[in-house]
Amino acid sequence: MTHDHLDTPVRAVSRPFGRVLTAMVTPFSPDGALDLDGAARLAEHLVTEQGNDALVVNGTTGESPTTTDAEKERLIRTVVETVGDRARVVAGVGTNDTRHTIELAAAAEKAGAHGLLVVTPYYNKPPQAGLLRHFTAVADATGLPVMLYDIPHRAGVPIETETLVRLAEHGRIVAVKDAKGDLTATSWVISRSDLAYYSGEDALTLPALAVGAVGVVGTSTHFSGVDTKRMIEAYDVGDTATALALHSRLLPLFTGIFRTQGTILVKAGLAAQGLPAGPVRSPLVDATEDQVAQLRADCAAAGLPLPE
Repeated sequence: MTHDHLDTPVRAVSRPFGRVLTAMVTPFSPDGALDLDGAARLAEHLVTEQGNDALVVNGTTGESPTTTDAEKERLIRTVVETVGDRARVVAGVGTNDTRHTIELAAAAEKAGAHGLLVVTPYYNKPPQAGLLRHFTAVADATGLPVMLYDIPHRAGVPIETETLVRLAEHGRIVAVKDAKGDLTATSWVISRSDLAYYSGEDALTLPALAVGAVGVVGTSTHFSGVDTKRMIEAYDVGDTATALALHSRLLPLFTGIFRTQGTILVKAGLAAQGLPAGPVRSPLVDATEDQVAQLRADCAAAGLPLPE
């Protein structure tokens, strides 16, 4: 027996931050100082050349553990002034201290950010009741929309399904960057809430779309933004064959960018393109010649070769 329609209503798709967001690296000068001119140039490139709908600044990929609060605020202002009229600027403000996170959220709002990315408090492993209180307090502190960042392999604890469903009741908690790697858990939250889900793992973007996600907060999208957006748009219009073909072609870069810590390889790839990046700050270390060679091979395999 066949049915021409489903009895269950189709969930409305909400994309509060667009389809493709890049977790932007933070350019530094050769001596390790914050390079605001470079940040402006890189933000411009990511929006105009790579088709990003939004940029996340001061995330882990932006080496937020090593930048000061003052540097974070200056970076937000620079990126907002450069591309804020054409793209959303989402500020990473998460720490493992609720009071400090609220301070960073207020500073980000003052600096002109359009939204906040709030990671699960890391290392101190709070219980779910603590996560609920933490995220609610941050969402209460500003008028900005909040994207939760669920990444248990770094934070040490997941945001459990029931906690996410309760947090979704808050009017300003609108999205999740999902790096849990558990599409069943993702499916349950999507089916029980209006949270907009963004894949936090580049290679899981297409599978996540299949269970109701709306986009990606990517790392490889420093290089693959245009094709990643084409993949999502193809899926949106039901052209799953094109979406799968793009996913398969981009897979070497989706995964290769994480052969070592993603920031390290993104900065190496940007340098090869003559774009602002600079060194990483300790405790990270810059890419080795072998790592750069492997990155070149991965980019070439994905059909996006780096300049020689």
